[in-house]
Amino acid sequence: MKGLKGVEVRGGAVRVHFRYNGRLCRETIPGPANKRAVEHAHAIAQMIRHEIRNGTFNYAKYFPESSSLEGNSFGRYLDTWLDLKQQKIAPGTMHGYRSRAEVHIRPRWGKIQADMIDPIDLEIWLNSLPLKNKTLREVLSIIRQVIALFRRRNPDARDPTTGITIALPDPEDPDPFTRAEIQAILSQDTDRPSERAMIEYMIWDGPRVSEAIALAWEDIDLTTGEITYRRSRVMNQYRVTKTRRSKRTHKLLAPALRALREQYEITGRLRPTPIEVLDRDNRTLRKQKVRFVWMNTRAGTPMVSDDYLRDSFFKPHLKAAGVPYRGPGQCRHTFASQMLSSGIVPIPWLVEHMGHVNTEMIYRRYAKWIREDAPDVAGMINAKLSLS
Repeated sequence: MKGLKGVEVRGGAVRVHFRYNGRLCRETIPGPANKRAVEHAHAIAQMIRHEIRNGTFNYAKYFPESSSLEGNSFGRYLDTWLDLKQQKIAPGTMHGYRSRAEVHIRPRWGKIQADMIDPIDLEIWLNSLPLKNKTLREVLSIIRQVIALFRRRNPDARDPTTGITIALPDPEDPDPFTRAEIQAILSQDTDRPSERAMIEYMIWDGPRVSEAIALAWEDIDLTTGEITYRRSRVMNQYRVTKTRRSKRTHKLLAPALRALREQYEITGRLRPTPIEVLDRDNRTLRKQKVRFVWMNTRAGTPMVSDDYLRDSFFKPHLKAAGVPYRGPGQCRHTFASQMLSSGIVPIPWLVEHMGHVNTEMIYRRYAKWIREDAPDVAGMINAKLSLS
């Protein structure tokens, strides 16, 4: 019972051994360790090696009770990937990952061996999901990253996501408010002047809604007219700004400064609120005491999400003002379009003011206004060279 490749007898049991996905595997063949069992094991070992070479080996078919199956399940590596991501990304992003993983991915692929996911089955499944392409792309990205994690331990395993692509539609263009609409919004009567002041400030300073909600009087110097963006509020968590570039200090334009001075009479003398702010490492929590600028007028508490601002105030306020509804996020686009429409604001200034990483976002999102307000270069050349 010796000398047969891929077979060994240990402790009265027959085992086959083979190398799969870069590691040595050993599996026991049920039954007594006799000559017939050894020959049977040898035949199995030969078939396994043949299937491994042809890329058709199915571990579960030969060893359905193997402890190696649980260890190599896609669900196990999905759990590991989520645990690793937890330490690196913001809570809001993590919430999205877990939702995609638990709602869509785990029910279909969790119990399947990570190296047994068929690429055609995967693509058919993706095409069957009733999701928008953006969400489908996020689902595929998670699967691709989990497979990449599995292949770090099993370098010979194939990647079933190779060749699968999901195209995205062109992003919707910004739909900022016009000057006439701004006038209608800010002149509309309301029993919530604080919320209206918040909208005026947002239109004329261009913060992200999450930054505006987290704004505190400790961030503002009403004497010099300067404001510093230090934090935001996302998914019920105060955290530092989106990027290091987003932490910025600049001068306020007159309408924004006026709105803040009016708001100071409402909330500027309130007692500080203790909060915890998540740092950029997504682990460290720093304690702060701040006096929030914007309040939910009806509840008398600091504003904690854009839901109230959008649904309780902004929608009915725009309707009363006769302005077609767009979300509060369009206030940021309105600021950008108004600055570009002035014809005097340098793009680097706008990048710095809005906290973008570089000029790419400005050119990509606001090219229409840049083109509209660009000088007539062709006309200038014609006139200069007398080409008309």
